[in-house]
Amino acid sequence: MTKDIYENPLISRYASQEMGAIWSAQTKHSTWRRLWLALAESQQQLGLDISDAQLAEMRATLDDIDFDLAAKFELERRHDVMAHVETWGEQCPAAKPIIHLGATSCYVTDNSELLQIRDSLLVTQRRLVQVIDQLARFAAEYRDIPCLGFTHLQAAQPTTVGKRATLWCWDLLLDLEEIEHRLATIRFRGVKGTTGTQATFLSLFNGDHSMVEKLDQLVTQKMGFDKRHAVTGQTYSRKFDSQVMASLNGLAQSCHKAGSDIRILQHRKELEEPFGKKQIGSSAMAYKRNPMRSERMCALARFAMSQQAGTDATMATQWMERTLDDSAIRRLAVPQAFLAVDACLILYRNITDGMVVYPKTIEKHLNEELPFMATEEILMAGVQAGGDRQDLHEVIRVHSQAAAAEVKQNAMPNDLISRLQQDPAFAGIDLTSTLDAKKYIGRAPEQVDAFVADCVEPIRSRYADVLNAATEDLRV
Repeated sequence: MTKDIYENPLISRYASQEMGAIWSAQTKHSTWRRLWLALAESQQQLGLDISDAQLAEMRATLDDIDFDLAAKFELERRHDVMAHVETWGEQCPAAKPIIHLGATSCYVTDNSELLQIRDSLLVTQRRLVQVIDQLARFAAEYRDIPCLGFTHLQAAQPTTVGKRATLWCWDLLLDLEEIEHRLATIRFRGVKGTTGTQATFLSLFNGDHSMVEKLDQLVTQKMGFDKRHAVTGQTYSRKFDSQVMASLNGLAQSCHKAGSDIRILQHRKELEEPFGKKQIGSSAMAYKRNPMRSERMCALARFAMSQQAGTDATMATQWMERTLDDSAIRRLAVPQAFLAVDACLILYRNITDGMVVYPKTIEKHLNEELPFMATEEILMAGVQAGGDRQDLHEVIRVHSQAAAAEVKQNAMPNDLISRLQQDPAFAGIDLTSTLDAKKYIGRAPEQVDAFVADCVEPIRSRYADVLNAATEDLRV
């Protein structure tokens, strides 16, 4: 590999070789040849003068591509599809006259990209299911460990470590629904011709509309699809690209949200992503254990999210039957969005597989705020002992403000309970019993149990083969 030109780090550092291979030149151009073969086979089947010898010649060289020769032809022709037609024609002299017969460039470019998108969605789906499973295991393990909740990033009513993880997991379940929907509804462009009218194919079949329809059906089936775009211009509707990118955008949002939460919790020393025995957190500050995986996941997620706008604009500006300003941007945006999301999910799975929880630190932080959380319980205890609700509320309010001031201004411990114990209004009332954190987590543990049973277990059942597969060698 040359070191004097830019390398895309999505390939060299972040995404899997599997996802990179889907978008490789070899996969792309081998798929073009398979599409040309499927077209020729179907045309022969429907009566066009194409010989078995021509088809055999094509089948023998599907993956044997002379990329140097193709580059030479493209430099001359300024047309990548025709460069590969000529390259294959050099290898298949008998078949050369019938390669690309009746087709337009988008027959191979659009249809091959739909195949690549489908394969990429399948990889994404598999990785997503693995992360869901891993997160659900984490949630179940820590289902009843109380921790501070946060609203506005300020301390709020307690939740549990496991319940918070279900929030991350639920986002991914919604993303999985979107990915599954895209896979269920993906359509082949098919054999539609130069502007989508199939005029050239109608000419080939001497005006027989039924034969053109059969040709479209046959090629669609040969390439593994059961649905076709009902109508197209020269390209399939770029609306589909926008929809796929929206699904990837949403998945990236979920990765970013969880990554941000983990980074904040690691800052609080309550939770920590995996850290290698010889890993260096900082080149200067040797003690540091930075959340580099979560930070990288957020960075890559942000990049994936940024690809949506260009795809939407491409859809919006497809003039009439097609403009070519969709080509360069789609070569960048679609593959790179998949590669970035692939990297995010690899990181996410690695993080959740080895995430470390620090219960004592979580308890310490919770106890620092718990007296404030317990004020309603304290108020009820006072009322049950015969106190006036409004008077007790005022007493609690005054002492709470004073205790908070000491915490903020003088860095003192939260002494609200001590203050209330010394106030005659709460004489004889056991206030320490109000500081049991589990009194304030509501149904969080039961919600985790129900979530895993009702939402995750059906996914585990549907994707048992994915979850039983060997763990990939993941770059992290």
